[in-house]
Amino acid sequence: MEDFRWTYLQLCKEGGVEPQESVVAQLQDSRAAHSSRLDLSGHSLSTDTCSILARAFQKDAVFTEVSLSDCMLTEEGTKMLLAGLFHNISVKCLDLKGNNLRSTGAEVLGKLLGCNKTLHRLVLEWNALGVWEESFSLFCDGLASNNTLTHLDLRNNQINHHGASELALALRRNSTLQELDLRWNNIGLLGGRSLLEALQKNKSVIQLEMAGNNIPSDILKALEQSTGHNSEREFTLRESRNKTHVLSREIQSLKEEKGRQFLSLMETIDRQREEMGRSTKSSSAQIGQLQQALNERKSAINSLTAKLQMTEAALALSEQKGQSMGEVLCRMKAEKEEQKEQQSRLRKKQEEESSLREGKLHREIQNLMETNGQLRSKVEELECRCKSQQQQIFELKQELTNSTAELKMRLMKAEDRLESEKRRSKQALEDMETLRHKEVENVSQHLEESERALQERIFKLEAQRIQLEEELGKTKAAVVTERAQAEEELGKVRTQMRLEEQEHVSSLEEKLRSLRASMQQLQMHCSQQKQSISELQAKSSHQSMETDGLRRRIEELQQDLSGKEQEKMAEVSRVRVELLEQIGQLEADKTAQEGLKAKISALEREMKVLTNNHREVLLDKESEKSSLLEKLRLKEVEIQRMKEDEAQRASYLQSAILSYVQGSPLGRYSSPNK
Repeated sequence: MEDFRWTYLQLCKEGGVEPQESVVAQLQDSRAAHSSRLDLSGHSLSTDTCSILARAFQKDAVFTEVSLSDCMLTEEGTKMLLAGLFHNISVKCLDLKGNNLRSTGAEVLGKLLGCNKTLHRLVLEWNALGVWEESFSLFCDGLASNNTLTHLDLRNNQINHHGASELALALRRNSTLQELDLRWNNIGLLGGRSLLEALQKNKSVIQLEMAGNNIPSDILKALEQSTGHNSEREFTLRESRNKTHVLSREIQSLKEEKGRQFLSLMETIDRQREEMGRSTKSSSAQIGQLQQALNERKSAINSLTAKLQMTEAALALSEQKGQSMGEVLCRMKAEKEEQKEQQSRLRKKQEEESSLREGKLHREIQNLMETNGQLRSKVEELECRCKSQQQQIFELKQELTNSTAELKMRLMKAEDRLESEKRRSKQALEDMETLRHKEVENVSQHLEESERALQERIFKLEAQRIQLEEELGKTKAAVVTERAQAEEELGKVRTQMRLEEQEHVSSLEEKLRSLRASMQQLQMHCSQQKQSISELQAKSSHQSMETDGLRRRIEELQQDLSGKEQEKMAEVSRVRVELLEQIGQLEADKTAQEGLKAKISALEREMKVLTNNHREVLLDKESEKSSLLEKLRLKEVEIQRMKEDEAQRASYLQSAILSYVQGSPLGRYSSPNK
């Protein structure tokens, strides 16, 4: 409304027209009341105002009802104003009461009815549309082509029987007009008959007001009967439409309900599918987690196998150290043999010198005899020293045997532990165990060979000792002869032997100390290996327990999965049964709908039969009506003739009475009085 007011003022400003205060005030009132009705009744509108309003109505989409009654519109203003409503899409009710519309107004109204597609109600009371027959015929042509107007008010428009005949022709072509008000016109008998004939073909007019038109009562009754038939027909059609609408609504509601049920079923199925997918995803995730845990355990087992390999490498290193110790012993034995060879060489030199000094020794035999006892004591001391050396060698042998036995025991224990670990590990490690056994056997064989070599060397040393004892015996026999000469040399030899023995003993002691330190290191290393093996055994047992737990967990999960699958199958079967039941219900509903459709078709057939019967009855009644009208017309003609006869008789009687009165004495008395 504010937009319409603003457009009105803007158009006035553009056209250089002063806005009419009454129009602006009325627009302000309608804006304040928020009404869709524009009431300008009683306000005299100028031609400029009508042109501005016409331009505003072309753009208007707010007002649905416009009242312009008693506005004293000129022909030019009416033409402009109605031209603005040609293509308006919002105005449904137009009131032009009391504007003295004549030929131009009728022509423009005809054009309006031909162009406008939204106007439903048109009030033209107290105008003069029927004065000019040609203009009113144009108005009737527009009414005939209109398809939206339902109410038309033509009271007091000076419509005669010619205008009524034009209006009747328009009604024959119009199929939407329902209410027509023609009161207080001058239609007459002929106009009433033409309208009656038009209503026999028009089936939409249900209300027709014809009072004050000089129409006989029988024609009025016939018009009322035709409109009554039209109203009854409209009522029956409306009822049938309502029934069909109700049935279509019921069918649509049934279809919507079944559709909703089907959609709900599909939603439940989709939800169940989603739940099944979630359960499968969760189970797959759990299986993946278990697989990851198994992979972690496998990696831990692989790390343990790597540690075992490291321990085996350490054992190999210890074996290598043992071999190196054996090599050191062999070197020591070789050094001893070299020393013995040196001693034998020295003795040979001494023998050569003794042979050279035999002469000198014979001279000194007596001195030697004295010193023989001393030499014997010294020889005994040497024998004691040899025995002590032999005991030391025997002790070294025992230590070697003990160390080898301990190494063998440790190797056996390690082999037993490795075999137990290998039994607990997988079958893939069996080849490695066989290789390790072979290596251990090779090591043991190598140790046995080294022991054999040592024993052979010990036997050789004993043989050498025996040879040395024999040589000592020979030397004793020779010493008896060479006592004198050998005393000095023996002193020198004693000093040299003492020094050499001291050096040799110190070197042997150092070597023994180094051997003991290496043995202690080997013992420490073996103890560390034992601890690592025990830790590995504990870890392997823990991991075996964890693998057993994981296996049990996997079995439980598999059982849960099988249970869930069984539940899923049961749920799917239940859903299938429910779907089958619902499909049966839908089929039953479908059959019921088919029955309803059959009933509807039967009702439609009955309606068609009823409409046909009704049409036949209407045709019979119309034929009866036409016959009655003919009879009435004949009776009217007879009545007219009788009236004319009576009028003639009355005129005859009047003339006779006048002649009688004039011829009577009363006439004589009355004539002079005149």
